[in-house]
Amino acid sequence: MTTTTQPTYAQTVKERRSIRVYDPQVKISKEEMMEILDEAALAPSSLNLQPWRFLVIDSEEGKETLKDLAKFNQRQVETSSAVIAVFVDMQSIETTQEIYDLAVEKGVMPADVRDRQVPAIQNMLKDIPRPEMRAMNFIDAGLVSMQIMLSAQARGYATNPIGGFEKARIAEAYGLEKDRFEPVMLISIGKAAEEGYQSVRLPIENIAKWV
Repeated sequence: MTTTTQPTYAQTVKERRSIRVYDPQVKISKEEMMEILDEAALAPSSLNLQPWRFLVIDSEEGKETLKDLAKFNQRQVETSSAVIAVFVDMQSIETTQEIYDLAVEKGVMPADVRDRQVPAIQNMLKDIPRPEMRAMNFIDAGLVSMQIMLSAQARGYATNPIGGFEKARIAEAYGLEKDRFEPVMLISIGKAAEEGYQSVRLPIENIAKWV
């Protein structure tokens, strides 16, 4: 009987590369993709609002639409198993009750705490300027996006974060409300067909300070 050795966290982080060419014959099942996203969604978020929303583009029709929106990233679109479009829901405050109800249902929060926190959060955020809400949501989306890439890497898949696409058009192209769902990035995912380039990082002593 063969056993599969899971990579350590250090291996997962150090071996990650931004891959632009994938084996088009390898397809990630919906079940495994859901597991990857489920792990990624364990990322922290402000007030636990979880504003991220995912559009998994893996059909021929979906990719054909994306080709026109990501013209400078054709190889990733064409060869990857899927491209995950990460959006933020600018009306995520509407899911506050659902999230906190679920916390009570799962036994991780007392009902009286929920009953205090939900109206307090909703009252605090109802008049927040859109740019501030957007900035908060984008930080959260960055956290979940990195966890998508690390979860994929730990499973033997490669990824590439993509910022070069038609952000003003992508929501409507897939039938989403443009004013509600703002795109953050695309993440191509699949089995690597190239090793990818190694890169360097600035020494920590140059970018960190102890006080």
